[in-house]
Amino acid sequence: MKNITILGSTGSIGVSTLEIVDAHPDRLRIIAMTAGKNLELFARQIRKFKPRIAAVASAEDILPLKELCSGLDVTILGGIEGLIAAATADEVEMVVAAIVGAAGLIPTAAAIRARKDIALANKEILVTAGQIFINLVTEYGVKLFPVDSEHSAIFQSIEGHRNEDIQKIILTASGGPFLNTPKSELANVTVRDALNHPNWNMGKKITIDSATMMNKGLEVIEARWLFNTPPEKIEVNIHPQSIIHSMVEYVDGCVIAQLGTPDMKAPIAYALAYPERIKTGVKPLDLTKFSGLTFITPDFEKFPCLELAYMAMSMKESMPVVMNAANEIAVAAFLEGRIGFMQIADSIKKTMESHESHEIFTIEEVLKADQWGRDTAHDICLELVN
Repeated sequence: MKNITILGSTGSIGVSTLEIVDAHPDRLRIIAMTAGKNLELFARQIRKFKPRIAAVASAEDILPLKELCSGLDVTILGGIEGLIAAATADEVEMVVAAIVGAAGLIPTAAAIRARKDIALANKEILVTAGQIFINLVTEYGVKLFPVDSEHSAIFQSIEGHRNEDIQKIILTASGGPFLNTPKSELANVTVRDALNHPNWNMGKKITIDSATMMNKGLEVIEARWLFNTPPEKIEVNIHPQSIIHSMVEYVDGCVIAQLGTPDMKAPIAYALAYPERIKTGVKPLDLTKFSGLTFITPDFEKFPCLELAYMAMSMKESMPVVMNAANEIAVAAFLEGRIGFMQIADSIKKTMESHESHEIFTIEEVLKADQWGRDTAHDICLELVN
C-alpha cells in the first residue's frame, strides 16, 4: 500500500489521480489532500476518499469546508501552513504536486525536505526554481517522477540508457486549437475558441497555454532540469494526433518514442506505481485506425510564446520566473476578457524586456522575482487595454 498526498485534488490532474486511486484501493491510499476554491467538489472527494488531513489554500475557507464536511473524521487546515502539513504528513510516501502555478513551490519543497517522493505535475516548479529543486532532490535522496505526458514519455524512453548517449530530446505538441488558423485571424479569437482543445481535457489555464504554445515552452524548460539536458538538445515538433507523446534520439541515429491514447491517467499511474505498471482504464491504442502521423516545425511568428520561453532559458535564472509570472497574469486577463489572445505574448514580452535577469539561489528570491513579474505584467496588461 502506497500512502499519497495530492496537492491540488480538484484540478484535472488531481481528479484523474483520484480515479487511479479509486481503481486500485488495494495499492493506493489517500492520506492528505489540498484544494483551492472548489470547496463543494473538495468536500465530495473528502467524503469518498477519507483523508486524514484536508487543507485549503486560503485560511478563510476553513470554516466553510468544515461545515461541508460535518461529521467526518478529518483534520481541516488552511493557508500555507495547512498545505505544508498535508505535504509532510508522517505516513505519506509520495506527494502528487498538481497545484497550478508558482503556488506549489513552498509545499513541494517542504515535501522534499520531509523525504517524500514527488510525482510532479506542476511544471512551473522547475520552470521557476529548477536548479534549487534539483539540488533539493539530490540532497534529500528522493525520487522525482514526471507526470506531464511528454516528460513521462521521455522518462520511459531513456530507461536503461546512458544520458551521454542522448543526441536530443523531442517534445511533441498538439498545436492546440489554432494550428490551422492563419496568424492574421488570431487577434480576433475568443476565449471559447481558445478553450476548445482538440485532444486533451485540461484546466482553463493550461488549455490557454496550449493554445499559445507557452505550455510547450514551459515543458522545454522543465525537460532541461528533469533530464539534465542543455537547451540546444531539446526540440519541439508539432504532432496534431497526440499519439507519440515524446521521443528521444540517440547518438547512433535511433529514436525511441512512447505512444498511447491521449489520457493523463496513463502517466499518472506510471508515476504512482513505478517501476510496475497498473491498469488505468485508458483505451488501448489501435494504430490501424490512423491514416498517418504528422510532424511540423513550430512557427515562432505565429506562436511567439514558445520563442519567449527559449529566450528566457538562455538568460539568468530570474527571467524564466518573470516570464512564467507574466504568463499567468496575461492568461488570467485574457480569460476575463480584458486583453486579446495575441496580447498574451505581447504583455509577456514587454514584461521580460523590463526585467534585468539575475541569478537566484533561494525560494524566497524566486517568490520575489515572481511578485515583480506579476506586478509588472498587471500594469502592462492595463496599458494594453487603455
